[in-house]
Amino acid sequence: MQPKQSATRSPAPSSEHPSRGGVSSPTHRFRESWPLMLGLAVVDAFGLFLAYAVTINGNGLAAIVILIITLLINWVFLADRLYPIRWLTPGLVLMAMLVLYPLVSTVYIALTNYSDGHLLSKDQVLAQFTAQFYPPKDATSYKLTVYRNASGDFLLLLDDQKGRVFTGTQKDGLKPYTPAGPPPPNIGDYQKLETAQTYQYLTELSKLSLSGNGRQIQVTGPDAAQELLPQYTYNQPNDTLTDNETGVIYKPVAGTFTAPDGNQLSPGFTAVVGFGNFAKVFTDPNVTGPFLGVFIWTLVFAAGTVFLAFSVGLGLALVFNDQHLPFKSLFRSICILPYTIPGFISVLIWVGLLNPYYGPLSLAIKSIAGTAPDWFSNGTLIKVAILLINTWLGFPYMMLLCLGALQSIPTDMYEAADLDGASAWSKFRYLTLPLLLVSVGPLLIGAFAFNFNNFTVIDLVNQGGPPIPGANTPAGQSDILISYTYRLAFAGGKGADFGLASTIAIFIFAIIALITIFNFRFTKQLEEVMS
Repeated sequence: MQPKQSATRSPAPSSEHPSRGGVSSPTHRFRESWPLMLGLAVVDAFGLFLAYAVTINGNGLAAIVILIITLLINWVFLADRLYPIRWLTPGLVLMAMLVLYPLVSTVYIALTNYSDGHLLSKDQVLAQFTAQFYPPKDATSYKLTVYRNASGDFLLLLDDQKGRVFTGTQKDGLKPYTPAGPPPPNIGDYQKLETAQTYQYLTELSKLSLSGNGRQIQVTGPDAAQELLPQYTYNQPNDTLTDNETGVIYKPVAGTFTAPDGNQLSPGFTAVVGFGNFAKVFTDPNVTGPFLGVFIWTLVFAAGTVFLAFSVGLGLALVFNDQHLPFKSLFRSICILPYTIPGFISVLIWVGLLNPYYGPLSLAIKSIAGTAPDWFSNGTLIKVAILLINTWLGFPYMMLLCLGALQSIPTDMYEAADLDGASAWSKFRYLTLPLLLVSVGPLLIGAFAFNFNNFTVIDLVNQGGPPIPGANTPAGQSDILISYTYRLAFAGGKGADFGLASTIAIFIFAIIALITIFNFRFTKQLEEVMS
C-alpha cells in the first residue's frame, strides 16, 4: 500500500535567496556585488599605474605581463564558472610575479647582448647620437653676451664680428638684431650678465642649442659661441646612421652601429642575439676555460662539503648515541654551538684564524712546519680552507639528523644481528647505514643542492679569489657557478655582462632541476627497497 501523498506543496523559492534557485532583486545583487566591483577597481587602477610606470622606464615586457595578470584577475572574479579559482588567485598571482616572470625575464636576457655598452634601447642610443654636433671647417665663431630674466631664462646676443648680430633663445631660435653699437644693459625684460656672472651659469648655458640657417649654435665659453652641424643623421628606411663629418655609414650589427671596416660606435643598444651567449660558453676560450674550471670546483665543493659534514656528523652521532657515554647531553650541546652562531660570523672568525700573518691556526702550523700556509693566495689551499670552514658550519646539522634517524632504528634488529655474530662494521654497513639513508638520503641531496649555490661562504672567505691566471672573465679559483655569475653580472671590473650571467644562471637552474628529479627518484627507490 502506497503512502498517501500530502496535499501541501513545497514553498516557492524565495526571491531573496538566489542560492536556493530564486531570482535575486536588484538591491540584493547590488549589496552582493559592490564590494567585489570596488576591489576590482582598485586592482585595475593599481595594475594600470604599475604598467604605465614600468613602460616609461623602458620595460615593455613587464608591462604586458602586468596587464595580462590584471585581465585574468578580472576574468576569474567576474565569471561565475571560475568561482573556485578565486581562492587560488592570490597564490597564482604571487607565483606569476615572483617565479614565472623572473624565469621568463632571465631566459629573455640570456638571448640578448644586455651588458655594459648595451644597456640602452635603440631609440635612446639614436637620441644620443643625433644630439651630437661637430664644428665644420667654415664654422662661424661668435662673441657672446648673455642676458637673463627674472624667470631664469637666457637670451644670447651673438656678434660674428662681420657686421651681423643675432639674438637667440632656446624657444625662439635665432633672430637678427638691428641696433648697432655695444651690447645694451637690457633687451626687453632680459638683464645683461657680466662675464664674471656668466661663469656660474656656464653649465646651463652649455646645454643650450640654438637653431638657425640649418646649423646649431652652442655656447663654448663665458663669452664665446660657435656654429655646429649634426654629427650623425639616422636614415630610418635603411636603418643606417651616417657620420656627416666623415661620410661613413654605420649599420646595426648585434646591437652596435658598425662601419664597413669594422669600426663600432659606442654605446650600443640591447638586441636579441639568439643563442650567442650559450655558444660563447662552449666555444669562446675566454669563457670556456674559466667556466669548466668553476663548474668542476662547484661539483667538488658541493659534494665534498656534504660528504665531510655528513661523515663528521654521523661519527659524532654514533658516539653520542651510545647509552653508556657519560655527559651525553653536555657533549651534544657543545657540538650544536656552531649551528647556533650566524654563519657569516663563523666564516669571518675562520678567516681571522687562517690569516697567514697573525691567525692562531696559521701561526701554529708555522711553528711546526717552519712556514705559514698562504691560504688566500694559493688556489689549492683556499679550496681546502673553504671545505674546512663549510664542514664546521654543516656538521651540527648533520649530527642532529643522524641522531634522530639512529634513535628511530629498532634495537631488536641489532640484537638479531648480534645473535648472528655480526661484527660492528657489518652492522654499520648492512644495517645502520641503509636504514639511515632512508630518512637522511633526501636531505643529503638537498644539502648538495644548497651548497651548489652557497654564495655566502665563497664570497666572505676570499671573494672567489685568487684570480685564474690568464682569464679574461672575472673568475677566481675558488669561485663556484653562482659567485661566478654574480661577478659576471655586477662585479667584473671589466664590464658587467648580464646576458652571459643569465645564461649561466639557466645552466645552474637545469643542474638543480636534475638534482631535484634525482632526489625524487632516489627517495622512491629507497622507499621501495626498505618497504
